Amino acid sequence: MHQRARYATLSCIILMSFVALYRKYSSILTVDDAQGLEFPGLEGEYTIMHPTLIPDPPPRPLPPVPLERGSDGPRANATFIILARNSDLQGALLSVRQLEDRFNRRYHYPYVFLNEEEFTEDFKRRIRNLTPSKVEFGLIPKEAWFQPEWIDAEKAQAAMVRMERANVKYGGNLAYHNMCRFNSGFFFKHPLVLQYEWYWRVEPNIKFHCDIIDDPFMYMVQNNKTYGFTLSVYEIPATIKNLWLTVKDFMTEYPEYILPSSVNALDFISNDGGRSYNRCHFWSNFEIASLGFWRSEAYTAFFEFLDKTGGFYYERWGDAPVHSIAAALMLPRSSIHLFEEIGYQHDDWSHCPRSQELWERGRCLCTEKDSFDYSWDSCRPKWDSLVATG
Repeated sequence: MHQRARYATLSCIILMSFVALYRKYSSILTVDDAQGLEFPGLEGEYTIMHPTLIPDPPPRPLPPVPLERGSDGPRANATFIILARNSDLQGALLSVRQLEDRFNRRYHYPYVFLNEEEFTEDFKRRIRNLTPSKVEFGLIPKEAWFQPEWIDAEKAQAAMVRMERANVKYGGNLAYHNMCRFNSGFFFKHPLVLQYEWYWRVEPNIKFHCDIIDDPFMYMVQNNKTYGFTLSVYEIPATIKNLWLTVKDFMTEYPEYILPSSVNALDFISNDGGRSYNRCHFWSNFEIASLGFWRSEAYTAFFEFLDKTGGFYYERWGDAPVHSIAAALMLPRSSIHLFEEIGYQHDDWSHCPRSQELWERGRCLCTEKDSFDYSWDSCRPKWDSLVATG
C-alpha cells in the first residue's frame, strides 16, 4: 500500500514538472496529436504535449565568390617561382594545392621550379598533376649557386663555425648561405625566368588563409607598383653586423641610385635618417615584384657591391634585408605595396586581414588574433607610420 502511494506521488511530481515546462516554453511549442490521459490522485484531465521545435533561421549567406573571375580578363607576363629540392616534394605539393585552390584555378599563371640538382620525374609528375597551368623545371647553374672561388674558404668556414656556436639561425649552414646569395643576385637571370616581367615567390609548406579573388599581378601593373609584401620583421643582428656599413659605402659611391628620403622608404629601415639600420625588412618568402627592378642598372650595381665584400659567407646576409634595403632606398615608397587582403602563413608567422569586409570576402580561415602583424617583433607598425605620413 505504501509502495503504491509512493508511485502515485512520484507520478504527480513528474506530471507537474511537464506542466511547468509546458507553461514556460508554450510560446515555442505546438500541439501535435494530443491524447488525454488521467492519472490517479489528480483531478481533471491533462494532456501530454508532443513538442515540435521551431527551426532555427537560415544562416546568413556568405559573400559571393566569383569563382571564374578573371578567366577572360587581361594577364600580366608573370610566373610563380618556387625554389625547392626533391626532398621538399610534400611541402611543394601543399603550397601548389593551396595556391591553386585559393587563386590560380581562376587565372592559370605558370610555375617555374628551380633546384641546384635535377628534379626527379616523380617530383615533376606529382606537381603537374595538381595544375593545368604550364610548369617548367630548371637547374640552377653552378656559378649562381655554389660558393664562388674568390671567397676565402677558410675564413668563411671559420665564420660559419663561430655563428653556429653562437646559435645564429642557419649561420653554420652553407647551403643557406648559397640560397641567400642566389635569391639576392641570380634567380631573376635564370633562363626560364628571363621570359617574364613579374614573379610571385612561393615557398614549400606555406598557407594561404583566404581566397585571392583579384589578380595581384594586374594590380601591380595597373597601379604603378614595383614591390609587394605581406609580412615585415626584424632581422637577427648577428647575421648582418657589417651590412649597413657596406650599404652606406654604396650610397656614398653611387648617390645617383638613391632617391631623396622625402620620396623613398628610408624611414622604414632607419630611425635616424640613415645613420643606422633598424633591421626592418619585408619578409621575402612572400614577395610579388617586378623582375625588371632586380635586373636594373641600379640594383645590379648594388648587389655586385655587396657581393664583392663576401658578406654572404663571412656573415649571413639574407636576401630579405638585401631586397628590402634596395627597395626602400631606390623606389618611391608609393610603389611598394602591402597586400593586406592576402592571408598568408610561413612557419609560425601569419598575416590575416584586419578588415571585416576583406575577411568575409576572402572566406578566410584565420582570425585577427592569429596575425603576427602587431607582435612586438613585427615591423608592421613602422610601415603603417610611414604610409600615414604620405
